[in-house]
Amino acid sequence: MKILVIGGAGYIGSHVVKALMAAGHTISVFDNLSSGLRQNLFPENEFIYGTILIPSDVDAAFARGFDGFVHLAAFKAAGESMVSPEKYSVNNITGTLNILNSACAHGCKNMVFSSSAAIFGEPEYLPIDEAHPKSPENYYGYTKLSIEEFMDWYGRLRGLRFAALRYFNAAGYDVDGTVSGLEQNPANLLPVIMETACGIRARMKVFGDDYDTPDGTCIRDYVHVSDLADAHVRALEYIAKGGGNLKLNLGSEAGTSVKEMVDAARRITGRPVPADIVARRPGDPAKLVASSALARETLGWSARYSDVGTLVESTWRAYQKNVPSA
Repeated sequence: MKILVIGGAGYIGSHVVKALMAAGHTISVFDNLSSGLRQNLFPENEFIYGTILIPSDVDAAFARGFDGFVHLAAFKAAGESMVSPEKYSVNNITGTLNILNSACAHGCKNMVFSSSAAIFGEPEYLPIDEAHPKSPENYYGYTKLSIEEFMDWYGRLRGLRFAALRYFNAAGYDVDGTVSGLEQNPANLLPVIMETACGIRARMKVFGDDYDTPDGTCIRDYVHVSDLADAHVRALEYIAKGGGNLKLNLGSEAGTSVKEMVDAARRITGRPVPADIVARRPGDPAKLVASSALARETLGWSARYSDVGTLVESTWRAYQKNVPSA
């Protein structure tokens, strides 16, 4: 298939592009490089510079003719969304509507969307499955849930076929080292640990060690980015072959605590990784773990690279490649 990957120069997007190429698809990348990197582009793919906020940019891209597309161009910082909701409204909601309108106008109706576990909010039970109540606790999560609802309507009214893939905690880097461009201004745990190991940060913070967990630190479900990329390929091929629309949770189904991740990084990098215990962050649940049973049943997907060792080792290799002090 001929596939347009919107946001394909970003962290997750570049891994998705690589996986789609490996599956034999022809790829064009659409990106404004605001957070994506030219380093993450593959020379054999067409690159279209543009922004989802300019309808004519999006329309010109879809006018080239595609069999399907992947949308990974939403802003994703939950904390920022609570202080700058306008920014998230314009990019995530208006930008996505521009994409949906152009895609349907040009007959490109197979869509994979990078959604988020943030749509669920505080867990009412674990593991979190697709039936779990949706009650976002930040505006970012609300925008993702709204986009899923737009997709439902465009499915009914315009024949859009879609898969919404709800990530839990994306982590790690390409296991063979082909993709290694670092995220810009990362806020997630593993990049923060790596920046501390490299000396970019003098110390890192651990937000609370008095949770009701075995070691007192929060537990999260980390899923390797290469596993996420594999799910995108499977989902796109599934809906293109006539499968029904999908909304799937993607996690490793195994929780890892903050302390376990820091300890693994110290062992693998050989660096001290200084960490200070500070107060809990408001709204941080003690434990978040996904059920990926539906993804396994529907797509035959499982998390193959999401063990702690592979997550840390692959990330450390990327930092060693890019940071002189690593």
